[in-house]
Amino acid sequence: MSNAILLALAPIFFVLLLGYGAGRYGIVDNHKVDSLNALVMNFALPASLFAATASASRSEMVAQAPMFVILGAVMLGVFFAWYFGSTLILKESRANASLQALTLAFPNLAGVGLPIMSAVVGPSGAVPLAIALASGSILVSPLSLIIVEMSLGPNGGGSEATSTRIMRSIRHALTKPVVLAPALGILVSLSGVKTGAVIDACLLLIGHAAPGVALFLTGLILSAQPFRLDWRIIRATAVADIVRPLLAAAVVFSLPIPAETARIAVLLAAVPSGFFGILFAISYRLDSGATGSMVTASTIFSIVTMAATIALLFPG
Repeated sequence: MSNAILLALAPIFFVLLLGYGAGRYGIVDNHKVDSLNALVMNFALPASLFAATASASRSEMVAQAPMFVILGAVMLGVFFAWYFGSTLILKESRANASLQALTLAFPNLAGVGLPIMSAVVGPSGAVPLAIALASGSILVSPLSLIIVEMSLGPNGGGSEATSTRIMRSIRHALTKPVVLAPALGILVSLSGVKTGAVIDACLLLIGHAAPGVALFLTGLILSAQPFRLDWRIIRATAVADIVRPLLAAAVVFSLPIPAETARIAVLLAAVPSGFFGILFAISYRLDSGATGSMVTASTIFSIVTMAATIALLFPG
């Protein structure tokens, strides 16, 4: 068992450290990650997710509906708990609180989730991963972006200006390739249309780059963030690495769903915090240091929590 966990986790943190070291020692400019981010989020990951979902049978896709609902509900629960706690109790600005909540609620499914699922579950894990990523991208990311744009937008614009900003935020979030690709793949799967071996091979050739490049990009981004450890970061790490998977476990094991679906949902919920909040914070010129510290601490501590999750749920 210890060897299986090591084989699942060691490659992930090795590539993370490669990216971190490349940024820390100036081998790769860690302040200019737009090109690598575009490669992962606009090409490699969408291709991988579309191929995974479109190639699934209709019955297999229908069977993943509980995954979408359960993980979406868990992410939204974590998001709202942190957002309202930060704004009402800690008096954090709505924009910063929103991006911190996004960071904790939406796991790093692209960077860590994809290789973890490949190592632990196998090729069949690509479909639930795509569903989980689609759930977070459709439900949580647009909500966070709406709050940010509303809090930073011009005041006194009237109801028309408010509605315009809301619609623009929704449109920007839902038209991203990483959202459209799995959604389109789901539609193709449900329609019963077969993409064919040639199309699948073309998509997988670029899609195979997604896990490694996403992990390298995550390490690169973290190397540019000044790390600070305070009680807010400790609480955030506990929420992301302990509360989120426990909440998912409480939900899935109380529902009449297949045991395999329940185990995969908890494993995906145990993945550490994602880096979308960092990228959004940088683009909106908000506090990226706090979100960066949350991701760093969550990623390091997840060595323990993910190992425990794999040992408990996938002992074979």
